[in-house]
Amino acid sequence: MDLRYEAFCFADRRFYDLQSSTENDLPGDDYSRELPALPDGWVQIERNVWRHLHPQGVQLPKQGWKVHVSAGLDNAAKVLRTTFDYCTERRIPFKYLRTISIVLARNSKYAPREGSGKLITIYPVDAEQLRTITTELGELLDGEHGAYVLSDLRFGKGPLYVRYGGFSEQWLEVDGQRVLAIEGPDGTLVPDTRKPVFSVPEWVELPEFLAPHLAERNAGDLARFPYEIRRSLHFSNGGGVYLATRKSDGREIVLKEARPHAGLDREGRDAVARLEREHEILTRLRGVKGVPEVYDRFTEWEHLFVAMEFMPGRSLGQWLGMNYPLTHKEATDEKLADYKERALALIGRVEELMARVHERGVVFGDLHTLNILVDEDDEVSLIDFELSSTIEDVHRPTLGAPGFQAPADREGFEIDEHPLAALKLWIFLPLNTVLELAPAKLPQHVRVVKERFGLGDEYCRSIVDVLTPRVDPPADPAFTEFDEENPDWTVVRKEIATAILHSATPHRGDRLFPGDIEQFEVGGTCFGYGAAGVLHALDVSGEGRYAEHEDWLLKAVRTDPPKQPGFFVGAHGIAHVLENFGHHDAATELVESYAPLVPATRDHGLSAGLAGIGLNLLHFANTRRDEAFAVQAEQLAERLARQLADAPGPGDKAKAGLLHGWSGPALFFLRMFEHTTERRWLDLAEQSLERDLAETMVALDGSLQVRDGTFRTLPYVGIGGAGIALVLTEFAAVAPDRPCAEQLPGLLSGCTGEFVIQPAFTLGRAGLLATLAHAARHRPDAGLDRAVGRHLRALGWHAVRFGDGIAFPGVQLRRLSMDLNTGGAGVLLAIASTVDDRAPLPFLGSRTPVLTDR
Repeated sequence: MDLRYEAFCFADRRFYDLQSSTENDLPGDDYSRELPALPDGWVQIERNVWRHLHPQGVQLPKQGWKVHVSAGLDNAAKVLRTTFDYCTERRIPFKYLRTISIVLARNSKYAPREGSGKLITIYPVDAEQLRTITTELGELLDGEHGAYVLSDLRFGKGPLYVRYGGFSEQWLEVDGQRVLAIEGPDGTLVPDTRKPVFSVPEWVELPEFLAPHLAERNAGDLARFPYEIRRSLHFSNGGGVYLATRKSDGREIVLKEARPHAGLDREGRDAVARLEREHEILTRLRGVKGVPEVYDRFTEWEHLFVAMEFMPGRSLGQWLGMNYPLTHKEATDEKLADYKERALALIGRVEELMARVHERGVVFGDLHTLNILVDEDDEVSLIDFELSSTIEDVHRPTLGAPGFQAPADREGFEIDEHPLAALKLWIFLPLNTVLELAPAKLPQHVRVVKERFGLGDEYCRSIVDVLTPRVDPPADPAFTEFDEENPDWTVVRKEIATAILHSATPHRGDRLFPGDIEQFEVGGTCFGYGAAGVLHALDVSGEGRYAEHEDWLLKAVRTDPPKQPGFFVGAHGIAHVLENFGHHDAATELVESYAPLVPATRDHGLSAGLAGIGLNLLHFANTRRDEAFAVQAEQLAERLARQLADAPGPGDKAKAGLLHGWSGPALFFLRMFEHTTERRWLDLAEQSLERDLAETMVALDGSLQVRDGTFRTLPYVGIGGAGIALVLTEFAAVAPDRPCAEQLPGLLSGCTGEFVIQPAFTLGRAGLLATLAHAARHRPDAGLDRAVGRHLRALGWHAVRFGDGIAFPGVQLRRLSMDLNTGGAGVLLAIASTVDDRAPLPFLGSRTPVLTDR
């Protein structure tokens, strides 16, 4: 699970957003109210969550040693005021987190660990000033507390930490991802490593005065630590969970670690307070079957540790992933009946275990799929009691799993009854998170599981009665046009477009349409996550052009230009859309201004790399009948051919697929063959597809999917079998006798599963739908047609009413998204491609002549 999304859920209940827009600030939340006016000669700049303060005339290097100042919620204002006075008096540049809410979000349990604890960043001009700042400010802040900054070296025992890194933003492309960079000794950019462990670039010498502090950091006495850590099981910002061995007797145990002042909940309680509570609760539950026995509690290196019994099994979430029949290509009545029997038995065991816990007067408080373990005999146990409380002193959890946390009106044991009812629904349709966005969808989801699994009325009533909101219950079920016996797809398209247009925020400069959190990294103008892709989808689907939004895009690419040249995440995707809309000068300017960055682009993929750029140059060559663009495209194709020859074999982490694998270059080579009729390009397309096919494996249901790690398989477009299938479909139409074409049916069967967790185009149902429809157009198939029909109707499982239209949740289903990769624009494009025979994406859908011989 990508833990970054948690921090983007604080600002808005509907959409992922930064906590940087003043429209999201709470009254009295801004730390500026605690500070005096800036002295003359200072510049203040707001940038995302930070407020930068810089004295005029002070020139900083591009990189160097920086100081981070940590604090807790309770002393942050005091620490900030002291640091503010110190730095302004001495004209030292610094920045600080703008609001209390931002500090809470960045120190919450699931915030990124490498950024935790940083309230203030100070920029010394050199190592000598670094020494002065740490010494003087360290004395002023002596005794103040704050979360340990894991990426840094602590200075003394106080809240000051140091690390070497970039001062100004420089970016580098690594494996298709943009990462912050610093300059090496020869001026070459290298990654500015920001991991939750202190490190120094190999060419940088640690200042001598920091040596004792490094020695202190490394002085931990592992010999007297009573447990031997074997491996980590889980990390969060609050600490770690480890599988360990007790040295005294060799017993295998689980060791939980809690960091002080870190892993905050919404009431400001830290991980230590929660682990203390877990120890108390486990002591009270000693002897209850299915609850781990607690062995030990101690403090080491300022962290609290609790040792407890290791419980066998895998999480219920993993169990469902292995056994849920609707993800497989064929869900027979027999398989559904077997799963129903087994699932009901599991639910019964969880109910029995919860009853035993309640008998001891304990409210578990955090019942969800990751805290229930299932062993090989389907026996269950509970783990993670840090949010539990006693019935005599019930503490309402302020953390909790999306889709399972009880609403505020539940009391006592009702706090557990709500997630238990949610579990009874989830085990048959694991989309509970959608109900947090739209509680009115509950009757629809219950109807789906009742009809599909033959569940009884009493079971279904037990879900509805508990999960229906008591405060302001929805007046009507959230049924949409998808639920009609014969949906009117014109109505569906119109309603999706209505929701997209209703979400527009033209007053904001950073984004026009709310989408995935990636838009805050790559920019709100790009094709995959920003305005360009949304406007493309509206136009291609027949839902119109919008001059005011095109004007926003034209202005935004000048005021906040893209950071890279790639297609889905950079300049070429925007240029493609502007070119098709007739804004030729702006499109030309983008292509030409980013041309100097193309030689440094090493990524081969369609999203950020050479394949997407090359395909767009070919598009310009065709639309403008200008062979100069084709010459540039051919140069990139030659570079890609050399990269393909040197490409390493498959790794542990999947990349194969349309956006990041070699299927993108395969499409580019196929279009080069179309443009030139030179067969070497067709051969290279085949080799590229074979490179991606080397990352596939036979999944549990017998289909062909991309291997991710040891057991997990992916069917999706961005990374997955569908992304390969989209290109292989067109390749097979040109060269049906090539051996790789034989793999197409297996890939397509991986796209037919009835259940898909997300509706998105690049990593969800919409992409699978578009892939099957694209294949069926090339070679009609009744089985593919049936799967297409199922996918079209099942998009309604995710459809949420918004602004008199229909919207869809994005990644992790926690917030709505309108972008092309993860949200409504991608769903709209997939439906238009399926129903109206439109191209599923740019560069797909061309009718290349069939190769008659080899």
